[in-house]
Amino acid sequence: MNTQTLTLVTSLVAALASTPTLAGRTFADRARVLKVTPIYETVRVSEPLEECWDAPVVHDVTEYDSYTPEITGAIVGGVLGNQFGHGDGRKVASAAGALLGASVAHDITRGNRRHRHYVGRERRCRTLDRYTTEERITGYRVKYRYAGRTFTTHTQERPGTHLRVRVKVTPVRAY
Repeated sequence: MNTQTLTLVTSLVAALASTPTLAGRTFADRARVLKVTPIYETVRVSEPLEECWDAPVVHDVTEYDSYTPEITGAIVGGVLGNQFGHGDGRKVASAAGALLGASVAHDITRGNRRHRHYVGRERRCRTLDRYTTEERITGYRVKYRYAGRTFTTHTQERPGTHLRVRVKVTPVRAY
């Protein structure tokens, strides 16, 4: 071996010795995607649904034609009560007669009151939960090739033509 060749070989050995080895190190690389299959899951979905309708409504109303009978009864009762009282008792008898006369007139005219039923319509609504089931993609089964070997993994996103892979190089023990 000549001196020049020996120097070159020595330099090469020194360069290789100073280069860190890949043993125990991790690095990223690209693998070729062979097949992508979506993974589906059946999920139950709630959709609020508003249901409305027009409902009949009955309003029960009592109508009074007039308060004249009660007023007239109070006046007549007051005048009659005034006839029976003496001195200060006249005022008490008049008041009692007025109340009694109004009450009697009220009871007599009770049958003259009218009851009316108004039938109307009122909009009513309620919210119901309607459930449906649907198929959703929850991920992807990906078949890929790296360094001449075929692998399978699951991903959340659909990959393109290549997949980034993490490679860890470790020495194989000799037995």
